[in-house]
Amino acid sequence: MPANFPDIWHLRLKVSPEALPVFEEVFERFAESVTMFMEDKSGISDGDCDWFLEGYARTPPQRTEIVAALSAVAAAAGIEVPALEIERLPNVDWVLENLRDFPPIAAGRFFVRGSHWQGRCPLGRTELLVDAGTAFGSGEHATTKGCLTMLDRLARRRRFLKPLDLGSGSGILGIAMAKMWARPVLATDIDPGAVRVAAVNARLNGIGARFDSIVSDGWRNPELRRRGPFDVVVANILAKPLMRMAPALAAHLAPGGVAVLSGLLEWQERMVMGTHEKQGLRLKDRVVLDGWATLLIGR
Repeated sequence: MPANFPDIWHLRLKVSPEALPVFEEVFERFAESVTMFMEDKSGISDGDCDWFLEGYARTPPQRTEIVAALSAVAAAAGIEVPALEIERLPNVDWVLENLRDFPPIAAGRFFVRGSHWQGRCPLGRTELLVDAGTAFGSGEHATTKGCLTMLDRLARRRRFLKPLDLGSGSGILGIAMAKMWARPVLATDIDPGAVRVAAVNARLNGIGARFDSIVSDGWRNPELRRRGPFDVVVANILAKPLMRMAPALAAHLAPGGVAVLSGLLEWQERMVMGTHEKQGLRLKDRVVLDGWATLLIGR
């Protein structure tokens, strides 16, 4: 008898870059995971590109409700509503499918691989063994690569004592910090499934004893206040949640601390920085990969 895997519905919109944040907030209400990506039709950098907003849900989406919500925000913004695509994904083991398409990745000093890859880690690299499973973060996305690159730069400058991985997904960034600085790392995610995946990955990497993974909706878990302030925070989420959480980030950041922000498109950098500058945080460094920006900010 074939295995019975959870049903997953895929929502998709083809949009202009300017319309992404308009429709993103609607997808956040109807999908458990939201992402955006670019397809370069020209085959060259800065060529002719299509932008897509995607969402994944474990409960059947109500097309009528979603279209009504999209129409409302589109009317307020004075833009057209793109056609909404909804499909039920085949009942397959998506973990296995993900592993088949997940080659090893190098970013900064880090070498990221899945457990299916049996080769040797290159000399001088820090190996990160990560099976993303149902959680975001296998290292292949430009935002994750950007964060790893920024963490590599930070490690060349100083050693941090109280790291936080906010919105950890698979836990890849928290695991990287635990390996670099040999310090206890707190990792949080809104999804209990992601919290479990991160804990498993930490054990696979031999740092389970100094990796604590908990459920938290942003900064709302009281444990964050109890364990803070943090001298380095990594938050690879999306532009709008980062903007909403700017005051909480500033409140939980230790004097002299820094934060690595990602999950934002390059053109969203100005508005993300605007909300953080109001909290007294300034841009210190940046990495841009494939149109995605990773920002290092601090006081």
